[in-house]
Amino acid sequence: MSRVVAENILPERDTSAFFGYSMELSSGLPRINPASTSLSLGQLLKRVGDVRKEVTGDETPVHPVLVDIDEPRSIPFVLSFNNLTYSVKVGRKIRLPAFMRGPRQPPAAADSLDGESFFSRTKTLLNDISGEARDGEILAVLGASGSGKSTLIDALANRMAKGSLKGTVTLNGEAMESRMLKVISAYVMQDDLLFPMLTVEETLMFAAEFRLPRTLSKSKKKMRVQALIDQLGLRNAAKTVIGDEGHRGVSGGERRRVSIGIDIIHDPIILFLDEPTSGLDSTSAFMVVKVLQRIAQSGSIVIMSIHQPSYRILGLLDRLIFLSRGQTVYSGSPIHLPLFFSEFGHPIPENENKTEFALDLIRELEGSPGGTKSLVEFNKSWENMKHPRNTEPAEQQGLSLKEAISASISRGKLVPGATNDASSSSMVPTFANPFWKEMVVLSKRSVTNGRRMPELFGIRLGAVLVTGFILATMFWRLDNSPKGVQERLGFFAFAMSTTFYTCADALPVFLQERHIFMRETAYNAYRRSSYCLSNALVALPGLIFLSLAFSATTFWAVGLDGGFSGFLFYFLIILAAFWAGSSFVTFLSGVVPHVMLGYTIVVAILAYFLLFSGFFINRDRIPPYWIWFHYMSLVKYPYEAVLQNEFNDPIKCFVRGVQIFDNTPLRAVPTSMKVKLLQSMSNTIGVPITSSTCLTTGHDILQQQGITDLSKWNCLWVTIAWGFLFRILFYFSLLMGSKNKRR
Repeated sequence: MSRVVAENILPERDTSAFFGYSMELSSGLPRINPASTSLSLGQLLKRVGDVRKEVTGDETPVHPVLVDIDEPRSIPFVLSFNNLTYSVKVGRKIRLPAFMRGPRQPPAAADSLDGESFFSRTKTLLNDISGEARDGEILAVLGASGSGKSTLIDALANRMAKGSLKGTVTLNGEAMESRMLKVISAYVMQDDLLFPMLTVEETLMFAAEFRLPRTLSKSKKKMRVQALIDQLGLRNAAKTVIGDEGHRGVSGGERRRVSIGIDIIHDPIILFLDEPTSGLDSTSAFMVVKVLQRIAQSGSIVIMSIHQPSYRILGLLDRLIFLSRGQTVYSGSPIHLPLFFSEFGHPIPENENKTEFALDLIRELEGSPGGTKSLVEFNKSWENMKHPRNTEPAEQQGLSLKEAISASISRGKLVPGATNDASSSSMVPTFANPFWKEMVVLSKRSVTNGRRMPELFGIRLGAVLVTGFILATMFWRLDNSPKGVQERLGFFAFAMSTTFYTCADALPVFLQERHIFMRETAYNAYRRSSYCLSNALVALPGLIFLSLAFSATTFWAVGLDGGFSGFLFYFLIILAAFWAGSSFVTFLSGVVPHVMLGYTIVVAILAYFLLFSGFFINRDRIPPYWIWFHYMSLVKYPYEAVLQNEFNDPIKCFVRGVQIFDNTPLRAVPTSMKVKLLQSMSNTIGVPITSSTCLTTGHDILQQQGITDLSKWNCLWVTIAWGFLFRILFYFSLLMGSKNKRR
């Protein structure tokens, strides 16, 4: 009687502790044979789900480690790369005259002369690199700075622009589609890109919400996170915030392990790491690599670059590739390093770190006239003689790609959202969760971050209140005289432009999150559209509060007209201005790469918007070649809206009788003389004008300011539409500018 049991991949890895449950199936249940070629991947997954339902009655898909104990486990995954070559064009430096230059240095072996021109030259970063990585093993790429380590990792992880990389990268003999690779792999960058105010547990939980399918219950996601915390050795730091320069948090080694954890939360089949031990002390670096060894032995391919491993770390590595200026100078097991360099004529002394000796020798050769050409050629001949490449097809070495992924899922790999539809053409979906679920998780994370740093919103609210207080006291209770009209115009222009300038603080928000966003979307943690919408939704409550604070501070204090209905529209147009300004600044943050450059652009463009708004010069006076900027001005529409809200009452009068002389040189004339002047004017034009006659109404002021083309409600809708337009442009800037690939 055959049995299928939950079996541990590692002796020290307790599956029940890792996934939170164990499973044992009797002989009466369907037998799962990962190597079977008669079933499609979808059918295999369906049978896994059916077995689970019969045993547990639970509809939530789980991923126990299912292995047939009667069958030997073959190596399911082999990542092969052959003849990888990658070149870039670099600007040519201005050469000094010959008599001013020192001794001529020989060109580097990896620097190609092809495609050279007067202004640029072609530099080869990878030159005919070949090798392979298997699951259960760690492949480490070593070399000095600039040797091509990170470039090789990017090439294997499909982080190169299409067509720029020559050569082939296959998994089990099959070329990898970009979409599939994003789902079954993860990439850990060299920098720890984490939210500083989230705890370790919260950071991993949010990663689980993104990468694990929504069909997996919340309790099982929490169990997965807790098991991962134990696997990474982060139990003591689970409730500690990540921290940054201004907030004390976890140590550097713990932060690095958290960075690894968020990318392995779904238990990827392939894990790429760019110098995961960089900046860590010896003990922390060893603990990180020890974690990577356990990940590899659980059935994953681990490929990482490392600068200079210690003796203890070297004992954890299975395969090494030494690079020198883009060329392979050694490829093989760490065990063979002494023999390799001994036959090359440079034996490694006893009690000396083998990798340090190798790197020092490579660096010494790079500075010699011949470079590392002799070592590169020796490596090729040594591999052919001592360790000829296994040319057996990958399909015969193990399983086909589809079968290997199916077997990996059945053994407990949490590939997100594996389909149970046998007719489905895709093995796994592009994203683990639907659109709305991503928005909920992103919004929750943003709110949590904002709640941990209330000083950011507090400072912004304080700035708005201080500005409103200053405006309220400066323009206190304006009268309805001609001078009051001019003061109202100045108040509205300054108030509307201030709302836009206040929004400039939204600029660094995305710039600080940009690299986190690029890391998460590069491997399909969520959609870019989900991020854009959640960003807008989370910002909206704060904008409403700021608008209400500014409106309440200024409306009655300045003595604006319209009563409660006038205040309500004033609040709405302030809110629309905040919305449009915030969207505009958010769009710029998706385009500009640096905070200071962004602030410079924001201040300049907002100044132009104010200049062309119609306050300094009426629309009729703007030159025809600049009139387009007037209609593109974000300040124009809220400015015109509040003017119409204030001056749209046909009964209210702003210039009566002798007030007509207030803005003329006759304002200093005695009132009795002004009355006589009015009588003379009445007799001359034949229209009676007294001291109480209304000469200018609000409509007249709107006519004088050239505000006649749009109603106040249309101005409100246009302002809101500007905000939506910039949000859409922000989405496209993310779509086009966050490919996270080398060109």
